[in-house]
Amino acid sequence: MPKNLSLKPRSSDDALHKRNVEITILGRHGKLDEARKLFDEMPQRDDVSYNSMIAVYLKNRDILGAEAVFKAMPHRNIVAESAMIDGDVKVGRLDDVRNVFDSMTHSNAFSWTRLISGYFSCGRIEEALHLFDQVPERNVVFWTSVVLGFACNALMDHARRFFYLMPEKNIIAWTAMVKAYLDNGCFSEAYKLFLEMPERNVRSWNIMISGCLRANRVDEAIGLFESMPDRNHVSWTAMVSGLAQNKMIGIARKYFDLMPYKDMAAWTAMITACVDEGLMDEARKLFDQIPEKNVGSWNTMIDGYARNSYVGEALNLFVLMLRSCFRPNETTMTSVVTSCDGMVELMQAHAMVIHLGFEHNTWLTNALITLYSKSGDLCSARLVFEQLKSKDVVSWTAMIVAYSNHGHGHHALQVFTRMLVSGIKPDEITFVGLLSACSHVGLVNQGRRLFVSIKGTYNLNPKAEHYSCLVDILGRAGLVDEAMDVVSTIPPSERDEAVLVALLGVCRLHGDVAIANSIGENLLEIEPSSSGGYVLLANTYAAEGQWDEFAKVRKRMRERNVKRIPGYSQIQITGKNHVFVVGERSHPQIEEIYRLLQQNLQPLMREMGSTPENLLLVLS
Repeated sequence: MPKNLSLKPRSSDDALHKRNVEITILGRHGKLDEARKLFDEMPQRDDVSYNSMIAVYLKNRDILGAEAVFKAMPHRNIVAESAMIDGDVKVGRLDDVRNVFDSMTHSNAFSWTRLISGYFSCGRIEEALHLFDQVPERNVVFWTSVVLGFACNALMDHARRFFYLMPEKNIIAWTAMVKAYLDNGCFSEAYKLFLEMPERNVRSWNIMISGCLRANRVDEAIGLFESMPDRNHVSWTAMVSGLAQNKMIGIARKYFDLMPYKDMAAWTAMITACVDEGLMDEARKLFDQIPEKNVGSWNTMIDGYARNSYVGEALNLFVLMLRSCFRPNETTMTSVVTSCDGMVELMQAHAMVIHLGFEHNTWLTNALITLYSKSGDLCSARLVFEQLKSKDVVSWTAMIVAYSNHGHGHHALQVFTRMLVSGIKPDEITFVGLLSACSHVGLVNQGRRLFVSIKGTYNLNPKAEHYSCLVDILGRAGLVDEAMDVVSTIPPSERDEAVLVALLGVCRLHGDVAIANSIGENLLEIEPSSSGGYVLLANTYAAEGQWDEFAKVRKRMRERNVKRIPGYSQIQITGKNHVFVVGERSHPQIEEIYRLLQQNLQPLMREMGSTPENLLLVLS
């Protein structure tokens, strides 16, 4: 053996290999900046270095960073080219995909398949088929990609035709076609094809069982599961999840208890099912039994408490999560924030959001804006809104609604102007807030223009909420006839309780008893169990002194067992909530409160022209 020949790699090769491995590891852990710094500092690089860095960028969904490294490669290779094609396809950059593909010296099966799939995923069917015709050798993978391409575009007749044209079909192709049928709602066809399969694997069985459960064909699902030759944890989890989603918690629990191995998906599915049914004690028992919890399991339980109005339990579990050394994520904090029912809890949750570095999370911030507004702290809502860097339509709408609810209609319209300047298009909820703002400050002409723009400018269909807001705007301005005309033009599908209640309120405001009676009777026919129509109609009669008619309406309420939901107000003093419900006198300082009302508020109301009846309401 020559003296200069060694079987050991040179030290430089060892160092290069080590750097390449480090880049890959950093990328797997999401440390993109550290990986890039290491890559830039490398004294020398090989193809593996460039391939690794491209893979890191793509794993972290930075297609532009991957593209920059790809263009900087001294010599491109098929690994990098295939990776870029796959990355560009995932983000829909077909022109870039085609440029990379056309520049390849030797295209492989993967690049052809991904390119064809990319055109299908973007709905460019003819171009995909044109490429398919150009494939040098069409194997079962190419044929399957075309079948799936048609299926993802809901072209099942074409998918079926190409499936049966396949010169050969393997188990992957059969399974893909079954799944395509299921994904497109063709259960009978899927089930028939499944039975025709010459062979099946565990994945085939799992897909068909899941399809049965999604279609609410529980008996078929159970029959298939019991006849499976082999089962894996996916099979068991599919059964538990599917049965739970079909509200069959008892059977789901039976299979759950029989599982030889329970993965986190199965635990979560079972807990979620209990949460959805309001069985929080059962959900908590299951949660406590999980051998190794993760952030997702904590989130499921905290969110369950929050959704079922167990605010204290949600917050206590959140504290326990922190003490158990689990770091909350955005999902956790969203559940915690939305569960807060007092200003103190909300401020503490907000502080935790900032501490964890989530203050720029758009979803979380939107929730904070809404909750601060509902708690009466408009200044904090505005501060959170202004500090948000990436505002979406929900952010802008939340701030518009906040201003509207607090009676600052002009500020709401100013925010809307800023929203348009930023390039964000309003949605239906945005216009509800805007029209409500116009109603609060009496901007009739502005309200009219905004309503017309819903359809004319933004191509949205006005909903019942928009019509009721417009009726309210016109009614407050005394334009009763115009309000009636608006109601007469409403499509039947949008003429609901809210619209009629708004019109009835207009009639009550202007003492139009005859029209109010007609509207009220119509409303009671549509919503016989809703208290709003009864109360408004009764109050209209009372305001006009028609006490016999008033008594008749109240009698109908009693006969139909319609309960009026009492109104309430809520304030917070030194961190303590004080709730005042109509007719309720249980507050420990109630006598002092009423004495202050009599001394201070009653004279002011009298000066403003209030009637004795209204004064009585204040003190009742």
